[in-house]
Amino acid sequence: MSDDRIVILAHEKFPDRAKTALGVMRYGDQDVRAVLDRDRAGDRVHDHVPDVADAPIVESFADAYAAADGDVDALYIGIAPIGGGFDESWRSDVEAAIEAGCDVVSGLHYFLNGDEELVALADEHGVDLVDVREPDDDLTVATGASGDVDADVVLTVGTDCSVGKMTASLEIVAAARERGIDAAFVPTGQTGIMIAGWGNPIDRVVSDFTAGAVEDMLVEVGDDHDLLVVEGQGSIIHPAYSAVTCGILHGSMADGLVLCHAAGREAVHGYESFSLPPLADYVDLYEGLAAPVNEASIVAGALNTKDVDDDAAAAEAVTDFGDEAGVPAADPVRDGAGRIVDGIVEAGLGEGTAAADGGVADE
Repeated sequence: MSDDRIVILAHEKFPDRAKTALGVMRYGDQDVRAVLDRDRAGDRVHDHVPDVADAPIVESFADAYAAADGDVDALYIGIAPIGGGFDESWRSDVEAAIEAGCDVVSGLHYFLNGDEELVALADEHGVDLVDVREPDDDLTVATGASGDVDADVVLTVGTDCSVGKMTASLEIVAAARERGIDAAFVPTGQTGIMIAGWGNPIDRVVSDFTAGAVEDMLVEVGDDHDLLVVEGQGSIIHPAYSAVTCGILHGSMADGLVLCHAAGREAVHGYESFSLPPLADYVDLYEGLAAPVNEASIVAGALNTKDVDDDAAAAEAVTDFGDEAGVPAADPVRDGAGRIVDGIVEAGLGEGTAAADGGVADE
């Protein structure tokens, strides 16, 4: 999926509710030719998100294809509503992409390859429908093999869903590599898989196999790097998603944890009747839950301050967050992840041969 020339579908959601779109635009190798959003048609990406490559925002795939002079390889579905369903209002754009000879890449729970009409159309035009949330068919239960990999393992864990765990993970890897640490990103969600081009979609795996799916990934790459940064999902207190959080925690057998939080968040996103507990409680919860399988401490914190306009107020929020959690902290987007990597290194993690030699790993 890397280096594809793509159009991203983000109807009525760009940019604030198009997490997948923004993740691919910010961290992927794809060349984004246009974004589809009926509500923003006529704008440009830089009108809303200045720190990614610019592109036109248009109303339909036909408009995007024309704007790119037909130089498009794939349509990416860049939004993932709660439940991961397919909105029928998207069908005309998906069909237009297929008819133009473009692959369609989706991270939805709704599998395009289970849609008979789309499958028939894709077969007719010789294109691929790629459901990145479809797990491998040979997964099984965990065996504890994650504890035997050579790499140190750091897992991002959250106070809630949608607080920036994937972003923090990618920024930590980038900052660690700049420091000469041979670090690699282990994707567990649809957006991370779209960016990295590999991974297991843990929230789609059979419950018994969740830890095993994480273990498989660590065993695959764990002897090739000094530090693996595993993308966390959900939150241990989430009323809907706690199971996937626990599965990743135990399957990764992490050596260190990075606690991720969104500044000002006081209730569970989408479940506002559930209040978030104090940050110190999360430290006890995650460390206590990890301990019976593999002891792990919260070694750093990542605070998402995107909703804080003032830089001074954001800096104060980061300081308060770090003090309350008792660890080094930073906003990895606003400040870079160097302070987070400080916490990881201070915990004795990631200091393998690459760190000693000053080398940087290639994926």
